[in-house]
Amino acid sequence: MEHHHHETEIDSNDKIITLLKHWIKHNEEHANSYKSWADRIHGRESEKIKELLYEAASLTIEVNDKFKKAIEIF
Repeated sequence: MEHHHHETEIDSNDKIITLLKHWIKHNEEHANSYKSWADRIHGRESEKIKELLYEAASLTIEVNDKFKKAIEIF
């Protein structure tokens, strides 16, 4: 007879909270990297590229805001 272990609701929630915290940190690192690389761009069309990278960084932080709200709900 096989014995299966099923995650409990609490275990799943703890796992999700851990993942959300990890994703927040990871996204912050990415957002900082986008801005850092944007500041290094030179040449033709550099301002448009910088703008796009800064926008991507901003969107990444918006994702983090959603993750933080999810954690608060738990």
